[in-house]
Amino acid sequence: MSSTAQVYAHPSAIQEYFSGACLRPLFLQGDSLSVLTSFPSSTIDCCMTSPPYWGHREYKAAGIGQEDSFHDYVRSLCRILLEVKRVLKPTGSLWLNIGDSYESKQLLGIPWRVALHLTDQQGWILRNSVIWHKVKGGPDNAADKLRNVHEPVFHFAKSQKYYYDVDAIRSTPQTAKVINGAVVSATGVSGVRYKRQIELSTALSDSEKQAALLALEQMLLEIRARKLADFRMIIRGQQRTTHSDSEHVSGRAKELAERGFYFLRYHPDGSKPKDVWDIIPEDTQNRDGHYAPYPEDLCKIPILATCPPDGIVLDPFCGTGTTNLVAFRLGRKSVGIDISAEYLRSAQGRCHLLI
Repeated sequence: MSSTAQVYAHPSAIQEYFSGACLRPLFLQGDSLSVLTSFPSSTIDCCMTSPPYWGHREYKAAGIGQEDSFHDYVRSLCRILLEVKRVLKPTGSLWLNIGDSYESKQLLGIPWRVALHLTDQQGWILRNSVIWHKVKGGPDNAADKLRNVHEPVFHFAKSQKYYYDVDAIRSTPQTAKVINGAVVSATGVSGVRYKRQIELSTALSDSEKQAALLALEQMLLEIRARKLADFRMIIRGQQRTTHSDSEHVSGRAKELAERGFYFLRYHPDGSKPKDVWDIIPEDTQNRDGHYAPYPEDLCKIPILATCPPDGIVLDPFCGTGTTNLVAFRLGRKSVGIDISAEYLRSAQGRCHLLI
């Protein structure tokens, strides 16, 4: 491989990159469907992509997003994503950021049309529907609807057993503290308070109180030993159940009914990210005329969580290479495909700055 990212179009270059040690992104120019057919099966660990949206803008080269109807767009995109599924390893994941469109004042629901086709017709497993909250949205002059400030990011798995490193994406936890020998949670609730609630409870039997006190003491020992960052205790008659009071739909409600209490445990390495991401679209990343606001932060959680450190990331609509740039910074190999030679030259330049 050369010292800079280059555009390749030959299967031998793809095979060389997959088997080599070079982490610099491999960029391939051409139609995504055609290029992907030259890939061997089950070689990619993670696909993170944001395809051109239907009817939003004209890009530098013809391609997906400029079909005559949104039905044709959905079919074209799903054909490409079926090929993505083929090249993914059985443990692989697809992260798909896709925006919606209007036609004759009708919101078309394109993201969910695609998602349901992938699950119902192609057998993908939809694990999360993330809401990308853009914090600030673009101008919207329509006087008869709300502003659009979010887009979905779907996480699909190829199979039920897929790679996922949850510890790589945990946030710094709020931790309980030991004050004058008493454990006080990050929200200010102390073990002493829980103990008093148990002792004074009229909703617990004597045997349930004894079991609750023993379990609370064990929980406090785990906090002191730093095995947990924090905890909450839900006691019958004191706190209401989380999610649902129905024993038929909530295991916690059933546990509360049977035991009289349960705990919520907080991992010592922090909590998992939520499925609403507040990320400002970035439009000043040396894009050289690419107008799709695809921010770097949108790629970090998907790559860290679903691409192993020695894995390969794919973006079949890479544009100016944001996915590849983030993968490179995180120490992963990556392949970017785009139909536009101009965009790929920009992608090369962005990644070359880090060499």
